[in-house]
Amino acid sequence: MSFLGKLFGKKEKESLNQGLEKTKQGFLERISKAIIGKTSVDDEVLDQLEEALIGADVGVDTTLAIIEKIQERVKKEKYVSTLELNKILHEEIASLLIDAPTQQLGFNPPSANNPYVILVVGVNGVGKTTTIGKLAHQYKAAGNEVILGAADTFRAAAVDQLTIWSERVGVGIVKQSMGSDPSAVAFDTIQSAMAKNANIVIIDTAGRLHNKVHLMDELNKIKRVIQKQLPDAPQEVLLVLDGSTGQNALEQAKQFMAVTNVNALAITKLDGTAKGGVVLAIAHQCKIPVKYIGVGEQLQDLLLFDKDEFVDSLFSLNKL
Repeated sequence: MSFLGKLFGKKEKESLNQGLEKTKQGFLERISKAIIGKTSVDDEVLDQLEEALIGADVGVDTTLAIIEKIQERVKKEKYVSTLELNKILHEEIASLLIDAPTQQLGFNPPSANNPYVILVVGVNGVGKTTTIGKLAHQYKAAGNEVILGAADTFRAAAVDQLTIWSERVGVGIVKQSMGSDPSAVAFDTIQSAMAKNANIVIIDTAGRLHNKVHLMDELNKIKRVIQKQLPDAPQEVLLVLDGSTGQNALEQAKQFMAVTNVNALAITKLDGTAKGGVVLAIAHQCKIPVKYIGVGEQLQDLLLFDKDEFVDSLFSLNKL
């Protein structure tokens, strides 16, 4: 069991299973047709498996990597039954995914010396503000003092929404008027956190990919302002992606990676889509740990990502 297994209980597993239901149904239906009457994994089964993975929006590159690994196992082990396919699927898919660093696991900051600063990036509409609200709830529930920073000052709605979340969760928020300098908001947020001995700071930022140069300049300025007060911050640059957009989410990830040093991912809205396999494509191709997944509307439905539990929920053929 992974380290995260200690944090992943029965309720979390139930939420994960329910959240991935649409993706899982389509995948298992395709696979069940492929293995009915089969005793071994042959080319036909592999072709059907490839089609099922692509249908779950795992993506061509990641699907081919998985199929290649399974082909190697079949060749090496000479005879692989369809009953063994479940175990091989789990092992080979999980092996493609990067574990989050141990210090990033859980909802407790790794150090009590300085505020743990999370800079949240992502385009409008991906569930960024909702993710921040759920993060704040989870960190507060774990006993932390949380401060939010409303640095997306280009949209009044973004500040208003974050304010509503701060009130709902019961955490502090630092904000300025619409059109204010985002880095000034970030500065004030860090100052407030240090004055109040808050140990978690979550800062929202604007997501305007149509002007990459401006976005890069803005994010770099925010980082510089933060680092003048806390040289090691932000410890986490969290990119929020909408899983229901499938391969478009992967393209967004690549674009954000080109303009800022993303080191953690949150993939939202997996409960309303059959494209949950995109989590694997993003994690595999971006080589960045998926830290959170959103599988529902409730506050607790932002789950820490456990690759073994995810693969088990999505690809366990013994649930046929």
